[in-house]
Amino acid sequence: MTRALVTTKPDQIPAGKSETLTEQAYNRLEEMIVTLRLAPGAVLSELALATELGIGRTPVREALQRLAHEGLVLVLPRKAIIVTDTDPRRQLLVLEVRRELERLLARTSAERATPDERARFLAIAEGMGQAAAANDDIAFMRLDREMNALLIQASHNEYASRSMRFLNGHSRRFWYLHYKEAADLPKCARLHAEEARAIAKGNVARAMTATDKLLDYVESFTRATVGIRR
Repeated sequence: MTRALVTTKPDQIPAGKSETLTEQAYNRLEEMIVTLRLAPGAVLSELALATELGIGRTPVREALQRLAHEGLVLVLPRKAIIVTDTDPRRQLLVLEVRRELERLLARTSAERATPDERARFLAIAEGMGQAAAANDDIAFMRLDREMNALLIQASHNEYASRSMRFLNGHSRRFWYLHYKEAADLPKCARLHAEEARAIAKGNVARAMTATDKLLDYVESFTRATVGIRR
């Protein structure tokens, strides 16, 4: 195992004004894990993370507990906190579940989203278009996280939401680990934009079609990465 050097500064990932300190810590640590700045196998220090992020140890501890629940870190009490490894072949199993859950979330979000949530979906669609044009991987990753969270919120289904939260980090990290060798980031960003726009407009049929197109693409990328064909 390698000990990680945390390099992200507090002002590099601005947090929303409404976020709690725990949410800020979670969002920043989650991004560092999925973008491999905290690599699989890295041993983390709660104190070092709190110091580097400029956030107290209690919010950082709570954020790490959430990341542990989602399977992105392993907490060994009084021993170590370790970033978990990723298995490409298991990602296909993740996708089996994610496809069904995301179709449900897209449909219910299109049906139930509030006006404010619809406006946020439109803003994400616009941002994804910009990320596609600029081929900006970090902008894409942040918008992807925001869209995942918004799908969970706008579906107004707490049971589906709990399951989806567990899958999102694994999918995002797998993508970032392999997209340069097997994926088309601008195309994936545009597919996200299509889904977000359809949900924003309350068009259930288009939202479902857009979701299927996105997940078909993600599955083809995953299969290409692990060298599996139908």
